[in-house]
Amino acid sequence: MEQRKTGFEEVETLLKDICTKIEELIEKGTEVGGEAKEEIEKKISELREKKTTLEAEFEKGKEKLEKLYQEKKTEYEPQINESSEHFKEGIKHILEGIKTLLGK
Repeated sequence: MEQRKTGFEEVETLLKDICTKIEELIEKGTEVGGEAKEEIEKKISELREKKTTLEAEFEKGKEKLEKLYQEKKTEYEPQINESSEHFKEGIKHILEGIKTLLGK
């Protein structure tokens, strides 16, 4: 069965693709000469800065969300476990009722 990616995994994959494209552009830029080379080098520098900023912002957002998730998970886990037990008990009662109705 195929495993679905989380939102973070999808964004991370997208960032990796962008980084790969940037690196490809850098390689192509080094092959160019003349006036175009200066402009390309300037753009490469800007892209590297943006890449670093994007990666840092992504990591910061990811850490914040993971921290919030862990806090909420810890907060709600006891209630979820209790509800789960009530649900299981309810199913047992329904099965007993069905058995009684069927005369078993």
